[in-house]
Amino acid sequence: MLHSMTNEPEQQIGVGTPDAFQRLWTPHRMAYIQGENKPSGPEAGDGCPFCAIPGKSDEDGLIIARGSAVYAVLNLYPYNGGHLMVVPFRHIADYTELDEAETAELALFTKHAMTALRAASGAHGFNIGMNQGVEAGAGIAAHLHQHIVPRWGGDTNFMPVVGHTKVLPQLLADTRAMLAAAWPA
Repeated sequence: MLHSMTNEPEQQIGVGTPDAFQRLWTPHRMAYIQGENKPSGPEAGDGCPFCAIPGKSDEDGLIIARGSAVYAVLNLYPYNGGHLMVVPFRHIADYTELDEAETAELALFTKHAMTALRAASGAHGFNIGMNQGVEAGAGIAAHLHQHIVPRWGGDTNFMPVVGHTKVLPQLLADTRAMLAAAWPA
């Protein structure tokens, strides 16, 4: 980096070994890394964000659609633009705890999410799945949720590969409005 006044290399004192890399800082990710909004225990009353979200307006909770047993919500820490989750209203941790109606509506909402994401953003493919338990990578293991991550041909560029950073081109509120409008009736 050149000093703007002298066109000489700027000194980097106390910031590590100088190299040719520019840094892209994503301090908002630290909240996720440090467990902000994680439940303090396994029960619904232990600060579970998935239990709190349905009490908010759709806009404030980033809810795309509500059913009778599940709801679709944008992920606050998305892997790609449009990354959403299907979450049962009932506070359960394991897929095997879903009853038949919850299982059916979770499947239907997954199909609706794919339809809405294709209509709204032209998604080419999807990563769909759940992490069951902390050991399997679940960020909030106490409340079941299924991820639907839209993918596009060539969406892995230098940013996540080299910079370990995702660029999201749209605000979550705008993505929520776009997907809610595209959600099948």
